[in-house]
Amino acid sequence: MDTKILLCYTLRFLLCCTFIACISMASHTISPGQSLSGARTITSPSGAFELGFFTPGNSRNSYVGIWYTNETIKTVVWVANREQPVSEPKLSVLALVENGNLILSSPSEVAVWSTNSRSRVSNSSVAKLLDNGNFVITDAFDSSVVIWQSFDHLSDTWLPGAEHGYNNRTKRKQVLTSWRTLQNPAPGPFSFDLDKLPFNLSHYPDDFYPFRKVTLESNGQLDFSARDPDDEERVYLSVEPLDECAVQGSCGVFSICNGQNYVRCGCLEGFKPKVRENWELGDFSDGCVRKIPFHCSPGDLFRSIAVDEYPKNFKEIFDVSIDQCRLECLINCSCIAFSYNFSGSCRVYMWTGDLYISHSLDSIGLHLRIVDSKNETTRKATRKSTWIVIGVLAGLFSILSSTFLVMIFFRRRWSAGALATTEDSLVLYKHRDLRRATKNFSQKLGEGAFGFVFKGMLPHSTAIAVKELKSMNQGEKQFRAEVGTIGVIQHINLIRMRGFCANASKRFLVYDYMPNGSLQSLLLGNNPIMLDWKARYHIAVGTARGLAYLHDECRDCIIHCDVKPENILLDSEYSPKLADFGLAKLLGRHHSRVLTTMRGTVGYLAPEWFSGEAITPKADVFSYGMLLIEVISGRRNREGLDDGVENFRPIRLTNAVNKGQDLFALLDCRLEGQADGDELSRACKVACWCIQEAEKDRPTMKQVVQILEGVSDIGVPPVPQFLQRLIGGSSEGINNQETTSGSGSWSCSDVQSAFQAQVSNCAFQPNH
Repeated sequence: MDTKILLCYTLRFLLCCTFIACISMASHTISPGQSLSGARTITSPSGAFELGFFTPGNSRNSYVGIWYTNETIKTVVWVANREQPVSEPKLSVLALVENGNLILSSPSEVAVWSTNSRSRVSNSSVAKLLDNGNFVITDAFDSSVVIWQSFDHLSDTWLPGAEHGYNNRTKRKQVLTSWRTLQNPAPGPFSFDLDKLPFNLSHYPDDFYPFRKVTLESNGQLDFSARDPDDEERVYLSVEPLDECAVQGSCGVFSICNGQNYVRCGCLEGFKPKVRENWELGDFSDGCVRKIPFHCSPGDLFRSIAVDEYPKNFKEIFDVSIDQCRLECLINCSCIAFSYNFSGSCRVYMWTGDLYISHSLDSIGLHLRIVDSKNETTRKATRKSTWIVIGVLAGLFSILSSTFLVMIFFRRRWSAGALATTEDSLVLYKHRDLRRATKNFSQKLGEGAFGFVFKGMLPHSTAIAVKELKSMNQGEKQFRAEVGTIGVIQHINLIRMRGFCANASKRFLVYDYMPNGSLQSLLLGNNPIMLDWKARYHIAVGTARGLAYLHDECRDCIIHCDVKPENILLDSEYSPKLADFGLAKLLGRHHSRVLTTMRGTVGYLAPEWFSGEAITPKADVFSYGMLLIEVISGRRNREGLDDGVENFRPIRLTNAVNKGQDLFALLDCRLEGQADGDELSRACKVACWCIQEAEKDRPTMKQVVQILEGVSDIGVPPVPQFLQRLIGGSSEGINNQETTSGSGSWSCSDVQSAFQAQVSNCAFQPNH
């Protein structure tokens, strides 16, 4: 008995030793199937460098990076996800997948960054952190075969061993890009080509200056430093430029840099910090703005400043004195500055942009126009006198004002109309508020049939999307449709409307901003981020829930009428939000169908639209089925039709489901067969049932949700009749025999021509 116990303990000890040895040997590698998260890291073989998750300073964001080991203040030399930080490193995962791609996934298991690398053979790659700080993905059996390396994708730091000129692997120059701030690794305003290094690296041998690095700091300076491995103190071998103030833009616009002062940056006279909180933290990148808005006045003053580059828009005058040059600028309200040389040449500059001050005020280069505060006080006093004069005309003014207010009252009453019931829950924005939030509508997100969509930012950093409707005719119709539908309902899978603006001549709708854009841009566009099967199925189920809510759970049944990938928006967690209710139709609970003009998008229209019959929520079910086929295949349904009807994706899918063929062959090739078999089977069957020609044969969206969630079973669907006729027409020719379906009487030729028009997007134009 004792012998058996001793043998068990011996075996257990040997297994533990083997396990510990394996871990210690592989502490600098990540193999396929292995991952990093939270506080777990890997170190280079000598222990000089470490890779893992880090959080800079007081930031709430986390990044994957490489830093020197055993330094009190962490010196980060490379950052992977500079523009896509994660908020929860414990739940985020950095993993090497079987095909050799290194992927950083968020807590929702959505890829936020990847190397986009690929090995020749599955499970044949390994990621290593080398002693020179280079993070490489190589062939597991031949380390000389480099698949990807961090030295080809530098952040703000160059390390010995990396190219510092033209990179033959990437076919481009090696460039350093500064951090945006000391606590934000996002790409900043400064960049530097490494083939223009101002110091000779060969003067500093490895054995005398170990742990060397070249870093482009967030203030624009380029520093070359080294550290003894036995001493934490870092020695700066060279800094270019030596004076921080020599970096153009280091203090932002309209500001002065003075390296002799305790506070390096200061605003010009008449200006103030644009964001004072950032200045107090030592971040001067936002620069300065005028204290008093510019007014054209002959009492304006001029301040002499030095600039690196003169504005390009100017008027030149010869043979004048400096006083005449100053006067020429004062009498021209477009003149913001002037320059003068003593040969008699005067340049009067007309521009409204920003200026970067080159260094200090020691030399005169440009005379900038500023508002005299004393003159501004006098101007305000003059304004008061003007109001006294206006008071004399108060009687006439009151009559005109009363007339104007009456007109405004009736105009608002007309424009509010059907919106009165929603104003309690929606915000009525003023046009100037939206103009301020969108920075004068400068950042366009997209353009649709009815207008433009702009990104904006409300106070407290709340991002919004503002839709500006084009015309007062068709735009008014869409405006009322959207506010009357999405404005009065709330659901997790419907876009949230925050409010609207009913200006006298324009209409605006304000929504929550969706940072990941539309399903179309991720699924069908050329986006480097690929949606895996889990994300796609989550989007399909969420979209179905949103439609089920519209059809069955609202006070009035709402038919969306335009279900397509462009109208499925994705939030930060890739949850779907059904959007664009401009074509939606309300159907009272006491009605089962409604007559309306054709609306929607070709390729997603149900057959009953073409027969001219009244529609039901089953029209949305058909559109959802066509959408679901595209989610599965990752391609537009109409693609492949030119190669023959048999390659039309709905035909391929319905035939495969009906005949029990391999459904993985229908899957997006980018997924490489990585999908849940049961979910794929349910999705394919649901898509086939949804696109049945007779609307009575289609399931409701509530049933679709139950099937996709696995609550209800589903049988094998037949091939839809219109697809059968399309197949027959392509192989046997069309006989014009009339066939009757649940949606009306169609001839085979009508069906083929109508659906051919849909999928080829060339004949039918929907009436909105």
